[in-house]
Amino acid sequence: MAVLKADVVVIGAGAVGTAVVRELSGFDLSVVAVDRLNDIGGDASKANSAIIHTGFDAPPGTLESRLVVQANPLYDALSAELDIPFRRVGAVLVAVTEEEEAELPKIMGKARQNGVFDLKLLTAPEVLEMEPAVNPDVRAGIHVPRESIIDPFLLVVAQAENAAKNGATFITGCEVIGLRSADKSLRVATTRGEIETRFVVNAAGLNADRISGYLGIDDFRMHPRRGQFHVLDRTAPVQVQHIILPVPTKITKGKLVTPTPHGNWLIGPTAEDIDDRMCHSTTREGMEEIARGVHKLIPSLDIGSTITQYDGLRPVRTPGGYHIRSFESLPGYLELSGIRSTGVTSSVAVARYCCSKLLEMGLPAGEKQGFDGTRRGIPCFRDADADTRADLVRKDPLYAHVVCRCETVTEAEIVQAIRREPGARDVDGVKRRVRAGLGRCQGGFCGARVPQILARELGIPLEEVTKKGSGSRILTGRKKVLDEECGAW
Repeated sequence: MAVLKADVVVIGAGAVGTAVVRELSGFDLSVVAVDRLNDIGGDASKANSAIIHTGFDAPPGTLESRLVVQANPLYDALSAELDIPFRRVGAVLVAVTEEEEAELPKIMGKARQNGVFDLKLLTAPEVLEMEPAVNPDVRAGIHVPRESIIDPFLLVVAQAENAAKNGATFITGCEVIGLRSADKSLRVATTRGEIETRFVVNAAGLNADRISGYLGIDDFRMHPRRGQFHVLDRTAPVQVQHIILPVPTKITKGKLVTPTPHGNWLIGPTAEDIDDRMCHSTTREGMEEIARGVHKLIPSLDIGSTITQYDGLRPVRTPGGYHIRSFESLPGYLELSGIRSTGVTSSVAVARYCCSKLLEMGLPAGEKQGFDGTRRGIPCFRDADADTRADLVRKDPLYAHVVCRCETVTEAEIVQAIRREPGARDVDGVKRRVRAGLGRCQGGFCGARVPQILARELGIPLEEVTKKGSGSRILTGRKKVLDEECGAW
């Protein structure tokens, strides 16, 4: 098998890795991103609280604090350039007990140390005036006006699409199984062949220690911290306008309530240190813990409005903290580790910081002529007015075929999600790009039609369509699909 050659290989295509690839696509370089999963952003980056943090409660004086604080102001321009949903809804941090109230001056002091100066200390009446549904026993609070919400998966997708538009290559379903230094280059062994490169960026998240281990670096370990969430229906009577935050602890930011850009509500997460890096199961105990935590903040919140639950694994490093480092003995190798719960927020600043490090390491500095930093999203039929809908149908008749009733997702949107680069290759990839299957019935209606469209567009037999890559085929055994049953859906 021929050896693929590239100037830079980025291992890991989550929020951080994809942001790095997009930043590198602005240089006159060949850039390849590899990820073991079937899709970009398919692990930790798809499963988080979907908040763009200000960094007010980050550990002062750390690289994490510096990068999160720098990143937050960048999202107004970035969301416009990449056409992704982003809203500065603000947050209210709520202290319900005397002990929590005593922490508020410390939090305000930490925010000042981090350079976040726009927080405001609130009295109990001021909290209740802003958010009447908050626990009436509230003692005080803090208003954080620039805490914001985003669709984290569309953030990853948009950056990947823009990077691909500017020449970067994404190879998914491609696990790194070896890495060695040889003849002023680095050789990346993968399950799909070998890649020779001058520079490697290790953005492998939970597997960052394994990748560095191939080069003899063994001074840190990664372990997963599971965060479970409830997703509430759009119609849930939550009755709050801001992100509602508890007083954070050393381990977790606590159980929060946040709106999403699509109108649902997220509540959670838990913070459970586990051993299994592949575990993606929710637990009854975790769901009940979340309910107790959020009822402390909003007693009237109805967990019965939950339409699904999910979990994400945050990559926790020992020793802790953000680490972005190069090695004198390993020219061309840049390692990123410990970028966990604030990683989606910091990703854009991490990418710029990494590029500056790579330039110091000898990366050619020539900017790409004709670089285009913009990307247009897939037109959303559900959110369009009547005239826009009619225009969309005139231009593409597949917009007249509603496949997902709960989210009003059309066949045209699903087809575009598949045909884009890098595009959806499985049911979950379609779901995260255009929300087919994310509504109240969780795919009960569109679950048969989406695989048909994937099979047709990818040119594969229906039985080879998967939910999320290898080992997750939708159909097993003997099958019979009738066009008259499914074709008109």
